Amino acid sequence: MIFPGIIQDNITSIFTTISKKYKSFTVKVSSLKLSVKRFNSDVLKRAIVPIMAGGLSLIFLSLVTVSPWWLLGLTVTLPLVALGVYDWVQQCWTLTRNYPAAARIRWLFYDLRPYLRAYIVEDDLEGKPFSFDARNLVYARARGKTDTHPFGTERDLASDEYEWLCHSMAPAENPEKNPRVSIGSAQCEQPYNASLLNISAMSFGSLSARAVEALNKGARLGGFYHDTGEGGISPYHLKWGGDLVWEIGSGYFGCRDDKGNFDPGLFHESATRNEVKMIEIKLSQGAKPGYGGLLPAAKVTEEIAWVRKVPKGQDCLSPRSHSAFSTPLEMLEFAARMRQLSGGKPVGIKLCVGQVHEVLAIMKAMLKTGIHLDFIVVDGGEGGTGAAPVELSDYVGMPLTEGLMVVRNALVGTGLRDKVRLGASGKVYSGAGMARNFAIGADWCNAARAFMFSIGCIQAQRCHLGTCPTGVTTQDPGRQRGLVVDVQAKRAARFHQQTLTALGHIVAAAGLAHPRDLQPYHLIRRVGTAEAKLFDRIYPFLPENALLEGAEDTPYSEWWQAANPASFRPRIDLAAARI
Repeated sequence: MIFPGIIQDNITSIFTTISKKYKSFTVKVSSLKLSVKRFNSDVLKRAIVPIMAGGLSLIFLSLVTVSPWWLLGLTVTLPLVALGVYDWVQQCWTLTRNYPAAARIRWLFYDLRPYLRAYIVEDDLEGKPFSFDARNLVYARARGKTDTHPFGTERDLASDEYEWLCHSMAPAENPEKNPRVSIGSAQCEQPYNASLLNISAMSFGSLSARAVEALNKGARLGGFYHDTGEGGISPYHLKWGGDLVWEIGSGYFGCRDDKGNFDPGLFHESATRNEVKMIEIKLSQGAKPGYGGLLPAAKVTEEIAWVRKVPKGQDCLSPRSHSAFSTPLEMLEFAARMRQLSGGKPVGIKLCVGQVHEVLAIMKAMLKTGIHLDFIVVDGGEGGTGAAPVELSDYVGMPLTEGLMVVRNALVGTGLRDKVRLGASGKVYSGAGMARNFAIGADWCNAARAFMFSIGCIQAQRCHLGTCPTGVTTQDPGRQRGLVVDVQAKRAARFHQQTLTALGHIVAAAGLAHPRDLQPYHLIRRVGTAEAKLFDRIYPFLPENALLEGAEDTPYSEWWQAANPASFRPRIDLAAARI
């Protein structure tokens, strides 16, 4: 019969299908069991810390009947269990969700990394921004310990970065023991006789009160000046009577009206103080050129607000540019006004060199108006600050060597070099570094971080957090307690004196009497493993009046054409001119 056969075939097909489905289901179940097993194994591995802590907690509880002292173990294990549970359920950090409690060990070493590198991993010469060797040199001189080094140099003399100063077969017997430089043009009624090494700009607020006191007292003991930074003149700058250079930034702190504009009356009141020896208009700084700055409202204490002449508890803004002037001509008129208001004290500018035509525009403005700046301080792009956007610190601003070269050539090339003094600031910490700057063209040097080292800074790089371990860059009274003003002031003065002594040895070895006698040909740089060149064969050093007599024959030809005394903007299309 047909129907029983069909039924039989259908039954067979059904059983075959069921069998296949069963086998597939069995495979899936087996695969799922394996996945679950693997999942459980993986979770156990990743959560091993809180799981082990939980297991130990149970063991400690079971041992309580033996001795109640076992409960002490719970003080360690239960927090780990709680931490593991929290990490497992929180949604902010992926790593701790996958590795509860254990991932925090990575965080611990991440936090310890800078200290481990500084004290264990780094070579003596490779630390940044200052090497262990550089910091130790400052510490030794500040504390009066020996700064000699046994068994020869550790530097790679074949390195492309290696430089050296030429000595003479007839060294000088009696170089000047306390060389100084007179700052102030014929338009200045109160010229200042400055040391060749001084404290660069650091504001109260960025530095602690005790740090400012220590530096100022050190300046008085050592006979050098202390730049206030743009944060204004605080009582701590005045307490010990050290010489001051008052830096005026775009915020006009200490001499501003309610709207943040320059206030001539307030400026006159402070600028005529006996402690203030010079006025410095800050155009930019090496660590963050063209940036300005903002002191958050939370940090504007009553004291800082009083010093800066700003409202307490409100954001304190340093604009990117000055409101008192916007062109080279206006800047010189502003400088002349400041000189008159201060009673004839030297007035100059500080800048990190950027676009070369702007520097040349200032020279043209001085030639056109007859108003001369008394000094220019060049701040190198390697300069530091408590906090700056990393891109600006790393990639914006001309380094000191090149910046100093540009300003030196601008002054010499326009015949203004004998009227305007030239300062150098940017990672200066040794006599050798100072000699290098003098050979390029500087009249004196300023240092900030080196003087911070001299009063106890350890380069912890916590300046922006308010948790400086040595009390140098914090407003926390408890942390400032560690900084004893009398002790650290003497160390700052000792560092200054020992560094100038080292500079004197270098100058004498070159057969010279004064650091100003150093020339570019005294400095040699290796430009390859088999070649070294004198500095004036690497960089262009313009002769006197070269820009006035034939700028087209110098490397500054297009920049000179672009320089406009009436504007910081170029007067020609530089892109077209340089094709």
